[in-house]
Amino acid sequence: MKKIVLTFGLIIGVILCANMVIMVNMMYDNPDFKGNDILGYVAMVVLFSLIYFGIRSYRNNHLDGFISFGKAFKTGALIALIGATIYVVVWLFYYYLFVPDFIDVYTSYVLDNCSEADLQAKTTEMANFKEMYKNPFFVILITYSEVLPVGLVVALVSSLILKKQKQ
Repeated sequence: MKKIVLTFGLIIGVILCANMVIMVNMMYDNPDFKGNDILGYVAMVVLFSLIYFGIRSYRNNHLDGFISFGKAFKTGALIALIGATIYVVVWLFYYYLFVPDFIDVYTSYVLDNCSEADLQAKTTEMANFKEMYKNPFFVILITYSEVLPVGLVVALVSSLILKKQKQ
């Protein structure tokens, strides 16, 4: 199980990181860049679908084609956790070493793209977010919260699909 979890977790983590670096650089290089949250989450679901293949590989190659829901979910959750952890670690290095002004750029981006009616509330929200982002623990939590829930949902659905008990 370890080899499958590490292999699929590393693949997911590397692709997540590459996507993150590309998207952040696009935001820096093009001030008119318009992100698409829906597209980003769809891409994450597609990427995390590798969890399905990791669980299936473990079931078919190591468990004679049978796996319980619990073991399947554990496998999928570990794959998601490894991918998310790689993403978090790379973001910490990338943020603190290469884009320490990211919050300022992101705040400007958010405020430029909100309506006049929401401007005051968004300004306050972004000021609070910027203050919280000074704490590395918060940075870790918020970064995990971007990707890990998606991975866990995919692991849950994959486990339900792939569970197969011995008759």
